[in-house]
Amino acid sequence: MGDKANAHPGAAGRATAADHPASVRNVVLVGHSGSGKTTLVEALALTAGAVNRAGRVEDGGTVSDYDEIEHRQQRSVQLSLVPVDWDGYKINILDTPGYADFVGELRAGLRAADAALFVVSASDGVDGSTRMVWEECAAVGMPRAIVITHLESARADFDEMTRTCAEAFGADDPDAVLPLYLPLHGPQGPDGHAPVTGLIGLLSQRLFDYSSGERKESEPGPEQLPLIEEARNRLIEGIIAESEDETLMDRYLGGEELDFTTLVQDLERAVARGVFFPVLAAAPAAGGAKQGLGTVELLELVTGGFPTPLERAAPTVTTPDGRARQVKACDPDGPLVAEVVKTASDPYVGRVSMVRVFSGTLRPDETVHVSGHGLADRGHEDHDVDERIGALSAPFGKQQRALTHAIAGDLACVAKLSRAETGDTLSSKDDPLLMEPWEMPDPLLPLAIQAHSKADEDKLSQGLGRLVAEDPTMRLEQNQDTHQVVLWCLGEAHADVALERLRSRYGVQVDVVPHKVSLRETFADRSAGRGRHVKQSGGHGQYAICAIEVEPLPGGSGIEFVDKVVGGAVPRQFIPSVEKGVRAQAARGVAAGYALIDIRITLLDGKAHSVDSSDAAFQTAGALALREAAVDARIHLLEPVAEVTVLVGDEYVGAVMSDLSGRRGRVVGTEQAGGNRTLVRAEVPEIEIGRYGVDLRSLSHGTARFNRTYARHEPMPAQLAEKIREQAQGNP
Repeated sequence: MGDKANAHPGAAGRATAADHPASVRNVVLVGHSGSGKTTLVEALALTAGAVNRAGRVEDGGTVSDYDEIEHRQQRSVQLSLVPVDWDGYKINILDTPGYADFVGELRAGLRAADAALFVVSASDGVDGSTRMVWEECAAVGMPRAIVITHLESARADFDEMTRTCAEAFGADDPDAVLPLYLPLHGPQGPDGHAPVTGLIGLLSQRLFDYSSGERKESEPGPEQLPLIEEARNRLIEGIIAESEDETLMDRYLGGEELDFTTLVQDLERAVARGVFFPVLAAAPAAGGAKQGLGTVELLELVTGGFPTPLERAAPTVTTPDGRARQVKACDPDGPLVAEVVKTASDPYVGRVSMVRVFSGTLRPDETVHVSGHGLADRGHEDHDVDERIGALSAPFGKQQRALTHAIAGDLACVAKLSRAETGDTLSSKDDPLLMEPWEMPDPLLPLAIQAHSKADEDKLSQGLGRLVAEDPTMRLEQNQDTHQVVLWCLGEAHADVALERLRSRYGVQVDVVPHKVSLRETFADRSAGRGRHVKQSGGHGQYAICAIEVEPLPGGSGIEFVDKVVGGAVPRQFIPSVEKGVRAQAARGVAAGYALIDIRITLLDGKAHSVDSSDAAFQTAGALALREAAVDARIHLLEPVAEVTVLVGDEYVGAVMSDLSGRRGRVVGTEQAGGNRTLVRAEVPEIEIGRYGVDLRSLSHGTARFNRTYARHEPMPAQLAEKIREQAQGNP
């Protein structure tokens, strides 16, 4: 670990194929936008020797400034993989977006990783969404560490931010969130700010000076040791408290000086078990420096303190038809089980899939079986096909480095998997398997679109298909009621990125139009109608007359058709024709163009002609009868109502409930959800919550989340209903 007294970089550089799971570390970086994750990744790559200066690729290195800026912007909204070699280990660094709209990319990173680095800005602190991700990691026992960045800021205070992290992340045990190092400050500048130039190891009591641009180790001065004594004692007590060796505490309290190696080993085990969460500091290299402050310590924490893929439990695996299968955890010689954690399109090589191998070994040019989870509700097709693996590679920026294989525990990129999508399982074609999917966030912001031109219309379907194949958090809906194409997204930024990808990647220009909610109509009271369709103007005529009665039914009843004709007034063969006609008219609506529901239509009487009556004539008469019945009846417009559950911090409950009431919502209950949070349950018209996800995020400062499910349709207020009727009739 970074606090080892005689640590040295050893072999370093750009990663190649790993040969054993024990030499692999998969770590995901988590933090809000602007916390410095991408800059930290570049600093780690520089220290590991994978790049020769921040942001630049070592061999091939003439990347234009424009391309570099564009690439960084792409990384800010998507999961990216940067593999490096350090001290004989392959470290797969997964950089996740900090924007809440791209939580799907974050979830994919958590799925692919075995440990997480939470990146916290010393000037911005910990936001609500980062706390929520910490809780997700805690729920599954994922090992975590905290990295404090932006220490160069004049208002940065490492000690204060460490306390903030202990409060935010150590609710159950603040002594489990402690620093491994204290910052070493240089001389004060004219503004009174003393920059951080190095670190003091609390366990080793060694000084690591980065002021020259390279890490130099030395003994601390006698004036510095008293400054670290209190923090060192607290760290040792925190490590001992989580130790599996119950004798350590007694030995320590008895005054025994514990061996440095023993403390480091216990620290590493506690971190790997996910019960101790060290705090470190890091800063990018300045000027032509070769190492950023704290980067060596971070790399050694990852290799020494984070678990190997061997320590991760085997995934839940079944056959495609649902039969359970037992798979040994992370066995390179076991059956192939790999998962597509990200899908992207490259303009030169086509579709590229980022894959985590959980069992077996993946090799280029072999044929594998692709099993999908059937996300039909999100526009994804079921997958149960064989595909040939293209080239395997390790990405680095825009470059790809060829790999000969990818063993269990490793990550790789696979080219030209034309059918596989994010979340799909790759397995042997002779032994198809399927992994249990991870939880995908539900997209709750609708974006109604239409092709900008005829040329765009021809390409729209294919472009949308490729778009949702890349991003399973996006749902594609072809609404049969409103006849709209709707992309359901996670937020406005997510929607903007989708539109830009349609335009730039797939050459499809679309227009955004107002999203329509699927309304319904129903009769408020009993009414009668007579349909007369008589045409006799030479040749074969048309003759059909029918009388009906319409009455309302309870919600959820649909349309009920009853035949009460007596005496053969309507011949038996034409009664189904009348039913077909009234049902067709009900689907078209009678007031504002929305489908009729929850009514009983009773056929009472009618007339027929021995020659001129026909199926078509009685269909038309049935439709006319229903329209006439609507003329004198009160027709209610029904709007869909959703059951909404909002999980929100206690300090925002009042604001959330007030906002829901302003949306014509009815709060039906609240309950404590733990962690100073409340679950609010309400029923809200769907027409009022189209942008609720965006508004709720603003209202709660990103700390709340909500779900909604359809409950029922119920009558709209008369004033709103009248306005919609006028719009349907073309009146301003």
